[in-house]
Amino acid sequence: MAKRDSVLTRIVRIYETFGPDTPALRVTDIARRAELHVATASRLVDELVGHGWLHRDPDRRIRVGVRLWELASRASPTLGLREAAMPFMEDLHAVVGHHTQLAVLEDREVLFVERLSAPGAVVNVTRVAGRLPLHASSSGLVLLAHAPVDLQEQVLSGPLEAFRRTTLTDPARLRRFLADVRRNGYAFCAGFIDEETTGIAVPLRGRGDTVVAALSVIVPNDRNARMQIPALRAAARGISRMLSH
Repeated sequence: MAKRDSVLTRIVRIYETFGPDTPALRVTDIARRAELHVATASRLVDELVGHGWLHRDPDRRIRVGVRLWELASRASPTLGLREAAMPFMEDLHAVVGHHTQLAVLEDREVLFVERLSAPGAVVNVTRVAGRLPLHASSSGLVLLAHAPVDLQEQVLSGPLEAFRRTTLTDPARLRRFLADVRRNGYAFCAGFIDEETTGIAVPLRGRGDTVVAALSVIVPNDRNARMQIPALRAAARGISRMLSH
């Protein structure tokens, strides 16, 4: 650890130790993952627990505190997007079933900010606050297709990780696929992440007709998958109208 790291940098590293598969950690694990001395990690964790930013379970494991969730929910830049989208997402989910998702572009990844799922739905690897590479999912491909050209070129220059044999890892094929997304108005990804599922995504537009998010559904990979496109596009038009006001 560099001695010139600020306290804020150390706190950021502490928070970055938590994830979907590690929601609760012991202080020693936090120190190791954050590359901090145990005494330093313990002191910072104690202060954060005192302010409610972290929570200590009865078994002494540490997890992100409700206070942090409260602040993030109240002041999140995606709050307006989620509020505008949710009524339409609920209607879409009632028609399609399985999974309905809302995602935004974050750096060179797609960040999922909302998801509705049904009991018995098909496999879905995404989760709220989860991320995927832009080239790997229907939502990511929609956002990449409408991203600034320099970001597109950065992604196209690779490396492009393969999740399955259907993942677009060839830059030329990916470039053609992005052109198809812009021309057709949606991304249709059969078996891209799981061979039994199809992801379909459409862009959501805000003021100035700028693409600000992607709306997607995850449905069975069968001949009925394309039948969901009209409902998905209708929901996207409704959300876009709300966002453009």
